[in-house]
Amino acid sequence: MIIHLKNDVDKQIADTIASDLNAFLLYKDGKYVIVTSSHIKEIQENHQAYVDTFLNFDHDIQLSSRKYLQGTREIKIGDVIVGGCTNNTLLITGPCSVESREQIEQSAQLLKSLGLSTLRAGTFKSRTSPYSFQGMGSEGLKLLDEIRVKYSLKIITEVFDSSQLDEVADHADIIQISAKSMYNQASLKKCGKLNKAVLLKRSFGATLQELLQASEFILSAGNDQVMLCERGIRTFETKTRFTLDLCGVAWLKQNSNLPIVLDPSHAMGYAYGIPDLSRACMAMGVDGLMIESHPDPARAKSDVHQQLTHPAFIKLYGSLKAIADVIGRKIV
Repeated sequence: MIIHLKNDVDKQIADTIASDLNAFLLYKDGKYVIVTSSHIKEIQENHQAYVDTFLNFDHDIQLSSRKYLQGTREIKIGDVIVGGCTNNTLLITGPCSVESREQIEQSAQLLKSLGLSTLRAGTFKSRTSPYSFQGMGSEGLKLLDEIRVKYSLKIITEVFDSSQLDEVADHADIIQISAKSMYNQASLKKCGKLNKAVLLKRSFGATLQELLQASEFILSAGNDQVMLCERGIRTFETKTRFTLDLCGVAWLKQNSNLPIVLDPSHAMGYAYGIPDLSRACMAMGVDGLMIESHPDPARAKSDVHQQLTHPAFIKLYGSLKAIADVIGRKIV
């Protein structure tokens, strides 16, 4: 249940009601909002005088539901806006990992040449094997920060442990929760306390219900700047890395109020398939696309096979822009 209290209800009373219901207390648009378990269906008699409106739910997809907010939430990333009343599609590109100053500077120059705003690159890498490149860590973050200032770009980079969040938040404009960390509730709750955009990636074994409930950990802690990322799920198929769930994306667009970003690179796992998948994603009118690119993919320290060369990305961008023009969207 989501309960909107009357405008004149003070914090002491709101705290008392939230405590009585073992619920979350938020302050939005000049009034207190209480979010309880969906199992609660009725307002207690001693609380009724303080309640303006309330809404019941059949499940714990509440703050992220279009039943609660019919429109898509607006995400502000500096001067870039995603969702809301815009028709913007945020096109994010860059390498899987920061590897050197030269590599990340070349990536920044690619974005600037196309008028794009947001550079992706990992510094703390959650890898399947302990012998794989784990990222440059703090040194990589500092490089990203320098590039952000020099080229006036937005930076998105991932965390997979709550202990990294404060440091990453100081250097990034968007915090990416990796697919392997979608169930890390400590990180999700801590993101909820930050005034920072968060990209929550769907775990390859997660249902749509589980993805949205993970987003509720962030939303219920007070941060409504949340975007969802579909990056492929594990199915019976073995010829591709994962299966990009476009059916799931259609369901999310219908039922969730959170902006949706697609990551075809991690779904396909091979560069040859990324352009076609990216065009399909753009045709769905999604709020964002994240595509890996690298100055020299053959020499990359991670995700060698799925990163596009810069010429290949430039060619893809041309076709994505044509699709965006047809469906009335603007690439930012």
